Formats: sequence, structure tokens, C-alpha cells
Amino acid sequence: MANRSCCLIQGYHMPEVMPSLLILAFVLGILGNGVALCGFCFHMKTWKPSTIYLFNLAIADFLLMICLPFRTDYYLRQRKWAFEDIPCRMALFMLAMNRAGSIVFLTVVAVDRYFKVVHPHHMVNTISNWTAVGIVCALWTLVILGTLYLLMENHLCVQEKVIACESFIMVSANGWHDVMFQLEFFLPLGIILFCSFKIIWSLKQRQRLARQSRMKKPIRFIMMVAVVFIACYLPSALARLYFLWTVPSSACNPSVHMALHVTLSFTYINSMLDPLVYYFSSPSFPKFYTKLKICNLRPRYPGCFKRPEGMPTSNLCCKSCVSVANSFQSQSEVQ
Repeated sequence: MANRSCCLIQGYHMPEVMPSLLILAFVLGILGNGVALCGFCFHMKTWKPSTIYLFNLAIADFLLMICLPFRTDYYLRQRKWAFEDIPCRMALFMLAMNRAGSIVFLTVVAVDRYFKVVHPHHMVNTISNWTAVGIVCALWTLVILGTLYLLMENHLCVQEKVIACESFIMVSANGWHDVMFQLEFFLPLGIILFCSFKIIWSLKQRQRLARQSRMKKPIRFIMMVAVVFIACYLPSALARLYFLWTVPSSACNPSVHMALHVTLSFTYINSMLDPLVYYFSSPSFPKFYTKLKICNLRPRYPGCFKRPEGMPTSNLCCKSCVSVANSFQSQSEVQ
């Protein structure tokens, strides 16, 4: 049963704004991360620790995307939760856990790139795949323990006669939930910015090598990580901090309430944009996406498939299809 009071927000366009954002994030996120997982599972011949970190980032993003239809339905019903207490707890826990997991592994990817570029001879760069798996398991354990409290509490709350499902309440601070929400942004932000500046500074010290294209790739990659992270998580962190600083005057303020919900949707968009991180992480992924596009266009060329009876086959098309198939088999590992 509902045991909390929530703010009743009227006169704002949340039911129109939020579903559109969430549907966009869900469709593009499922496609992007699904293709990435396909690349990891079926076209990655050799795995390295960096590959394992990226793979877990894709898993966290994909699982978060699966939760979005429940939130979309929630906003389409004008913030009326149509399910029971346990599904509410599970939905909020899965969103928080996978959002935290995405942040953690995005940070680990940045740190891994930092050691490869700034300290290429450090022992961290020589760890085995099993050690990387152990690190991943430890990180997932910390993420689950850090968000497990969402399963322990009732998040159903009453808006007059309507029952809502919210992890944030807008009448006071949320204690541990607010601490975790801010910590999981500002701590990784400091690490990612440190790694970014150190990589750029290190490459600037090697003026002669920095002119080579291979030296520009780490800069492009780490800048993409920083931009995606800041653009998606900073607005929601600032919106919640503003509420905490202005309580109680901002309690149940419709503008503040709307700002928090919309900026929280940006954190989901991060999982939609993370495939860009995979794209810039290695030359393998641009090639993989290009070949996937070629495969999607192949139905236009009858010679690429088993020849229907009575239909001529182009030798040139057959050769191109064989070339694509062979190139998939020789897919290089993520660096």
C-alpha cells in the first residue's frame, strides 16, 4: 500500500514531454546497444580487459533500456502507476542499478585508456582477462549493494486518489538516495576529467608523435566520453541540488519538479549515446557498423543470396559478398 505523500503537479506538459523522450531513448538505445552486443558476442575474435569493460557497459545500457517502457507507460497514464508495490520497487531498482553500472563502467573505460596512453608500461596494462573479470564482478557487487535500498522501501505515494511510483519525493530530501545520486555523478566526473586532461597533456608533450593520426584517436575517444557523461548527467544533478538548496521554498514547486523529471530522462539518453563510445574506442567498430549497413542493403542485390531459379547472378556481387564474409571472420579485437 502507498505510505507516502507526493506533490500533485497540474498545468504542466509532463505527460506530453516525457513519453517522447523515453520512446526516443528506448528505440535508439535498444538498436545501438543491441548492435554493439551483437558485435561483441559474434564478431570479436580476441578479448582484452578493455573489451570486457566495454561489454559490461553495453550490458548495463541494454538492461536500462528494457526498463524504459514501464516508465513510458507511467507517464502516458499521467503518472499513475498501474502495477503493484513489488513491480514499482523492481523498476526503480533496475533503473538506478543499471544507471550506476553505466556510470561505473564508463569511468573504468576512461581510466583504462588513461593508463594505456599516459602510462603505457604500467603493470595495469598487463592484467589478464580473468583479473578484468574479477574487477567487473567486484564493481557489479558494489553497484548492486549501493542501490539495493530501493528494493527495501515502499516507493508508492499518494497524489489525492492517484498512486504514483517515485524514487524522489519533492517535499524533502531523500537521505541516502540523494547521497548516492550525487556521489555517482561527481566522483566519476572528477576521475573522467582528470583522465581527459592527463591524456591531452601527455600527448601535447609528444609534439612529434601527436601529429600522427594514431595519437589523435585517444584524444577523440576520451573527449567523447567526457562530453557524453557531462551532457547527460550534469543537468539532473544540478536540478536535484537546486531543490535541496532551496527546500522548503521549492517543495512541490511545479517548475523544479518538471525540471528534475526531464533532466532524469537525459540520464537514460546517455545509454542511447554510449554506442558512440564503442565507435570511437577502436577501428573495429566503425568497420563493423559499415559492414552491417552493407549487409542490410544486400537484399537489393540478388547475387548476394542463394540464386532464385531462373535469375542470373552477378559475379561481381558474389565476389563482394564473399569479401564481406571473409572480413567478418578476420575482425580485429577492440584495442
